[in-house]
Amino acid sequence: MNPAMNPKQASAAAAISGPGRIWTELSILFRIQFAIVRDSWVWVVLMATMFPLTTTLFMSFFADNPSEEMMIRIIAGNLIFGVIVMGMNGMGQEISWQKHQGHFTYYASLPISKLNFVLANLLRGLMNTLPSFIILAMIGQWGYGIEFHYSWGLPVVVILSLASVVGIGVCIGFWSPNHQLTNMLVQALMMFVTFLSPVMVDIQQLPVPLQWLSYLFPTTYAADAMRNVLLAGWSTGVMLDCVVLLAYSVVTIFVINNLVKWRIGE
Repeated sequence: MNPAMNPKQASAAAAISGPGRIWTELSILFRIQFAIVRDSWVWVVLMATMFPLTTTLFMSFFADNPSEEMMIRIIAGNLIFGVIVMGMNGMGQEISWQKHQGHFTYYASLPISKLNFVLANLLRGLMNTLPSFIILAMIGQWGYGIEFHYSWGLPVVVILSLASVVGIGVCIGFWSPNHQLTNMLVQALMMFVTFLSPVMVDIQQLPVPLQWLSYLFPTTYAADAMRNVLLAGWSTGVMLDCVVLLAYSVVTIFVINNLVKWRIGE
């Protein structure tokens, strides 16, 4: 210990160099990401809500005397659609843009771990997508006069759905070889995952090849878990979906951590 340091300074230094350093890094990085979201919250709320809300309105108009169960299924699918728009599409493009503008060079100059940087970006993705969940759920329940089945499992499904889908967008952003390719990829993937997998429809309504292909996407399990937990609460099927979503989330974090390159040429 440096004899010139007083006891308070020595204690602070020990905390930063010990286990407390991880939480200090994550806290600072989270506040940076929170400041970005805070400055653009209007755009976040608009983008996270506009497309899913429009789709919900049109699907309800085309359905002939929809039952409460059908409306819950439509709303649940659009909740996941909002996550796809902001988590997969928005975060993929945003991180790709930062990467190719050289913004990561700033973080490379800081004594931080890549894992904390990855977690901070995932938290930002959760903040970007959460407004869509809240707004669409409120409009769906009050606007259409339906009642969701609220249970302790709903927050679990929401968190795992956000984490697994947002992780794909963050992964694409960090992998991005160039910004133009990333834009085309996330746009195409958004449309494919939304309309050619069981997000808006039941899986039985899809052709058999698409049914098998849909099992590769976490959105399939997220939409199924969301529908079932809002209809009947926690069940064995919801638990199995959550296990798959948790596995996607964990694997995605490790994959992203290996994809993080502070500089484009690395």
